[in-house]
Amino acid sequence: MSNTVIYILIAIVVGIASTIVFFTFYRITLKSERESIKREQEHLLEDAKREVESIKKEAVIAAKDQAYQAKIEAEREIRERTKELNQLDRRVRQKEEQLDKKIDQLEKRDHELNRKEKEYSGRERSLIDKENQYTQIIREQTQVLEKIAGGTAEEARKELLRRVEEESRFEAAKLAKKIEDEVRESAEKKSKEIISLAVQRYASDYIADATVSAVSLPNDEMKGRIIGREGRNIRTFEAATGVDIVIDDTPELVTLSAHDPVRREIARIALERLVNDGRIHPARIEELVEKVKKEIEITIREEGEKAVFDLGISGIHPELIKTIGRLKYRSSYGQNILQHSKEVAYLAGMMAGELGVDVKLAKRGGLLHDIGKAVDHEIEGSHQDIGASISKKYGENDKVVNAIQAHHGELDFTCVESALVAAGDALSAARPGVRRESIENYLKRLEKLEELAMSFNGVEKCYAIQAGREIRIIVKPDDMDDAMCAVVSKDLARKIESEMTYPGQIKVTVIREARYVDYAK
Repeated sequence: MSNTVIYILIAIVVGIASTIVFFTFYRITLKSERESIKREQEHLLEDAKREVESIKKEAVIAAKDQAYQAKIEAEREIRERTKELNQLDRRVRQKEEQLDKKIDQLEKRDHELNRKEKEYSGRERSLIDKENQYTQIIREQTQVLEKIAGGTAEEARKELLRRVEEESRFEAAKLAKKIEDEVRESAEKKSKEIISLAVQRYASDYIADATVSAVSLPNDEMKGRIIGREGRNIRTFEAATGVDIVIDDTPELVTLSAHDPVRREIARIALERLVNDGRIHPARIEELVEKVKKEIEITIREEGEKAVFDLGISGIHPELIKTIGRLKYRSSYGQNILQHSKEVAYLAGMMAGELGVDVKLAKRGGLLHDIGKAVDHEIEGSHQDIGASISKKYGENDKVVNAIQAHHGELDFTCVESALVAAGDALSAARPGVRRESIENYLKRLEKLEELAMSFNGVEKCYAIQAGREIRIIVKPDDMDDAMCAVVSKDLARKIESEMTYPGQIKVTVIREARYVDYAK
């Protein structure tokens, strides 16, 4: 029993000792783990600090990079703004120069009008004096005639007026002959300018160019294929060509609409080929449009080169040749501008040859006079200013630039060749049938023409013929003699020039015919 107690006590002591040892070891282990965790926290804190420093450095670098990019962008924008301001400044200076020129012209005209007014005042006083002399002569002649012929004063007055009228016509004819002789005796250069300006005619009518093209279809089912599933084909076509397709109820026909004639021509050819081929899908559309674009570019260059070669002109910049070729797809009044430009060059060259001036310069100005119409739908301004700017950019001389700017009379001519280009332009546009004109304007012009003819005394009938290019007047033979017919013809021509606007020229024909009919029974 005592041994059992001893064993129990020993067991208790051993358990207590084990417990003490266990707790001691646990405390040591726990302390070690705490120190390890603390060291790990210190390491993590140092790593976090290093990472924060790295992030701060990267942020500073990124901020500097953004600031540098912003600086570059600001400098670029400043350069663009400066460029725009310089362009605006140049435009303002050009406008000021044009205004100064116009002011000088107006001052010259005012001076000329004052001179003419004084001259006319002197003539008026001279006419009044002559009228008083004629009145006195009439009184004296009346008295003499009454004594000699024993006739009435009224009969004598008529006879005297007839004689005075014949003498006045004779004096007028002498004056006209004197003026013609003075003109013939002018200097050679002055006579050339007068002849050039004499054939010039300004045509102010304007009609909008066609901006649509029509494409025929084999059947109406083709419209659905052009549109495609959910409209993908038509969207692809419009995006590739820059042209709107108008599909309406018109049977077997679609319309292409665009202001750019070259894009419209590309779209027309591409659509016709797609319709003939039958394979219409986005990939095929893009492929065919690109192919047609390349073909049109080649055609444009070839047309420009052909026009330059046909006219025998050399030294034209390649970009100007391309621009000339673009005129093949531009029209005005229904007249092809490239063909019109070639005609103007031929006409100006022939007139320059007749006058003995620079034929090549006249042809060059004639070919380039409407060059601005090739790009006037892309650049703001009149086709004269655009053409002059393009020509100057590619090295054309000042005389050619003046011919382009002045061919509609907006500026003064600086050389004879510029006037010839303007004359050739008017002649080409005035060829019968070359240009379309609305029926309303056409009828109004004919009515105005006949109205002016009927405003003269002694006119019995008048007829506007040859599409308004000739007015034929029939006068009463008892009321008007041959000399008065000539006066009416000249007066009507001057009146038409002052009151009407028309292309080309109008021929005035006055007919005086007396018929006497009797019958033998």
